[in-house]
Amino acid sequence: MSLSEGWVEVPTADGAMECFLAHPADGGRFPPVVLYMDAPGVREELCGFVRRIAAEGYCAIMPNLYYRYGVRAAGARMMELLQAHTNAMIVADTGSLIEWLDAHPAAQPGPMGCIGYCMSGKFVLAVTGSFPERFKAMLSLYGVSHVTRGPDSAHLRIPRILPDCSLYFGFAEHDPFVPDSEIAELDAALREHGADYVLEKIPGTGHGFAFPERMGYHHEAAERHWDIAFELFGRKLR
Repeated sequence: MSLSEGWVEVPTADGAMECFLAHPADGGRFPPVVLYMDAPGVREELCGFVRRIAAEGYCAIMPNLYYRYGVRAAGARMMELLQAHTNAMIVADTGSLIEWLDAHPAAQPGPMGCIGYCMSGKFVLAVTGSFPERFKAMLSLYGVSHVTRGPDSAHLRIPRILPDCSLYFGFAEHDPFVPDSEIAELDAALREHGADYVLEKIPGTGHGFAFPERMGYHHEAAERHWDIAFELFGRKLR
């Protein structure tokens, strides 16, 4: 499928947020899917993910969450930038992004999807709970810190998620960044509020298993996560 792609700027309260956008080039409007980057930041590998989503018939967009700092990739500042970004900041950015997409000729109004990895696993949960009328399909892959003791914890937004939204949480079997106790608390919160969700640990995987350029890449698990994503998007966004 031929794609139209490129960098765009989305105005926010904190400045211009650059985003990588891709969608089918044959005209029409397509359901939006937002891909949220992981802690290392924007890179060609993730642009390839955006293209893969767009090639399935979606208006796919990846915001550079580090736009406030004038960088795309975190480099040596990764831990600093990771810790600087709150759920509230990303929710605000997403509100601006939704407004921008609603005015874009290639984005179809209505249901949206989102997918996040590592750092952004908690972000996709937070935005799904903050814009429940829009996000109807959510995937979090080896996401960290879904549950914290802070007032901005992503799991506190679960009660706002509507019953017509489907959520998927795919954790690595071996992941030092996500304790079993956190997964159990997340599972309990989702179950308590009657969410439509799947939460699983993928056997034989470690943190970062979906990224071909990471040492922990697991081809079978990575392809399976795309199968799950496109099944969810196809069922909930069309």
